[in-house]
Amino acid sequence: MKKIIDIEKYLVKPGTNVLLKDFATDYEDGKLDKAEGETLLESGRKNLAEMQDKLYAHDEYSVLIIFQAMDAAGKDSAVKHVMSGLNPTGVKVYSFKAPSSRELDHDYFWRHYEALPARGMIGIFNRSHYENVLVTRVHPELILRENLPAINTIDDINEEFWEKRFQQINRFEKNIYQNGTIILKFFLHVSKKEQRKRFIERIDNPKKNWKFSPTDANERQFWMKYQEAYQEALSNTSTKFAPWFIIPADAKWFTRLAIAYIIYEQFEAMRLEYPKVSDDIRADLHRIKEQLLAEEDK
Repeated sequence: MKKIIDIEKYLVKPGTNVLLKDFATDYEDGKLDKAEGETLLESGRKNLAEMQDKLYAHDEYSVLIIFQAMDAAGKDSAVKHVMSGLNPTGVKVYSFKAPSSRELDHDYFWRHYEALPARGMIGIFNRSHYENVLVTRVHPELILRENLPAINTIDDINEEFWEKRFQQINRFEKNIYQNGTIILKFFLHVSKKEQRKRFIERIDNPKKNWKFSPTDANERQFWMKYQEAYQEALSNTSTKFAPWFIIPADAKWFTRLAIAYIIYEQFEAMRLEYPKVSDDIRADLHRIKEQLLAEEDK
């Protein structure tokens, strides 16, 4: 895939104090149009399929791709369009909802540990452990359901509590990275105006009614609180081993292309190759080939 996107523009460098107002929600470079972008995405899918094959054959690394965003930012469609060219047997997508009572009886990483990709596999988290510093930060009363030691009232959930959560997340991600999981995290940055437009489309289109919930509209009232929660999370958890990318999400065609390009670039950096067999095995393969060629067709 030719160099078409400046990845550094969307990468959150470690230690950055993120202000989302400084990041565009729409594609502004003007170097590409939608038609060209969709053509490049199709080419990108084929490249990703080849890289996935090498990942599986190499059997040393796994890849975890995390998507976080406000409602209607396009997470589902990004997963569908970017990953459609991959072998489905090598990809597992998890969409994490509100935790069950069983899940709440464990630490908040437990259900995510269970969903981590095996070696040679790609795992996609559509929402993730980050909900525990996003939704719960906007609605801290949800923390009380976790029955944590020394957390008895909302007043016990202070800045120190959130700092510890960020530290826990960084430790969790560093641990799985050191054990062979490559981590890429995408925040799909949609504008409030575009979200409103997409909500109305979901209401007007009977085929999309199922996608809309009154809860979505209710959460929109907390837009600024969510923006602040995301800023804190992005600032505190973008690391060299698990970087965040802030992707403009108002133009879906560019969102999909940027995600595919960044994933491909990460695969390229891994320098994966098909395993090379020993001379003895190659000799055996040659012998078997000669036997097959010598067979008479029946």
